Amino acid sequence: MLTKRIIPCLDVKDGRTVKGVRFEGLRDAGDPVALAARYAREGADELVFLDITATNQKRATLVALVRDVARELDIPFTVGGGIGTVSDVEALLMNGADKVSINSAALARPELIDELAARFGSQCIVVAADARYHDADGWQIYTRAGTHNTGRDAVQWCREAADRGAGEILLTSMSNDGTKDGFALDITGAVSRAVTIPVVASGGAGSKQDFTNVFQQAHADAGLAASIFHFGEIGIRELKEHLRQDGIAVRL
Repeated sequence: MLTKRIIPCLDVKDGRTVKGVRFEGLRDAGDPVALAARYAREGADELVFLDITATNQKRATLVALVRDVARELDIPFTVGGGIGTVSDVEALLMNGADKVSINSAALARPELIDELAARFGSQCIVVAADARYHDADGWQIYTRAGTHNTGRDAVQWCREAADRGAGEILLTSMSNDGTKDGFALDITGAVSRAVTIPVVASGGAGSKQDFTNVFQQAHADAGLAASIFHFGEIGIRELKEHLRQDGIAVRL
């Protein structure tokens, strides 16, 4: 049985880790290098680093900061934000990233997924899908740090990304993000059923039971969270003990 993964996320703005609610109202959560070192010690399975203003500011990801974070880690490290070319990916992989996460650039030119998978291997390519629920249209995909509605159906886009060679889907429910009301089980389950690659659930984690639910009911392969870890509300070790007691395989 494959173990389920617990992944802290560092949303980085101006060199600092930040966290908001539904992508708004950001507050400082600490130094990303120090947080990365802490999570590696505490038993995180992977770490995600998202430069959340790179795309809107039309600049590359903070490579030097990525390198500093990578030095603290002995676990897989995914980096996203402002990635749009083969050379962007190459620079990040050379500076400590194990995987890269692409979002806006992939939606603008979906062939980028094919090109990156062919060049670096699918195992390095994560497609991030930011989805918001609308009563009339269901789950729609957003880009540019959640500011632009593409009008694309979330499940269809995730399926296309997988077909083009993505090795993993990082699915964030913007409707749940930062609310601590639990993961969006409906869209997570729908995407998990639609693709054959791992799905990382993100957005809404507020309790240990939320992780049990997303693994058992929505069949996610990993659960990603930020504020509950950053602000010490739930420890990674205690979360994994809870999951194991619920019969979910995790790496201790």
